[in-house]
Amino acid sequence: MAVVVWTDRPSDLLAAIRREIDARRVQTWEYDSDGDFIHTPEQWRRRAWLRPKVSTDRITFIIFPPKNIVLSREIYAVYHGRFVEMLLVHFDTDFSSANATSMPSFGDLVKWS
Repeated sequence: MAVVVWTDRPSDLLAAIRREIDARRVQTWEYDSDGDFIHTPEQWRRRAWLRPKVSTDRITFIIFPPKNIVLSREIYAVYHGRFVEMLLVHFDTDFSSANATSMPSFGDLVKWS
C-alpha cells in the first residue's frame, strides 16, 4: 500500500505539510530528520514511517516498519487512512485526489503479520 497524492505542485504541498506540522496546526503527525512522517498518538507512534517520493504530478508516500518488525494490516491501514484524513482536513485545495493502494506496492518495505 502506498498513499498517492495527485497535485500540480508536489514540492509545494510537501513543504506546506511540514510547515503546518512545525506550526502545530497538524497535531497528530511529525517528521524526522530523514523527512519521513510518523503518526504521533502513543498507540501508533513509531510503528511505521511514511517516506515521500516527489514526482512531477504527485507525491507517493511509501510505508516501512521499524527494523526487524513485521507490519500488521492494522498499522498499515491506520497510517494510510489517517494520513489521507489529515490531507483532506488541512490541504483539500492543494491536491486533486489521494488514494491508498490495497496491497503493498510502489516500493513499500513491508511483510504482513
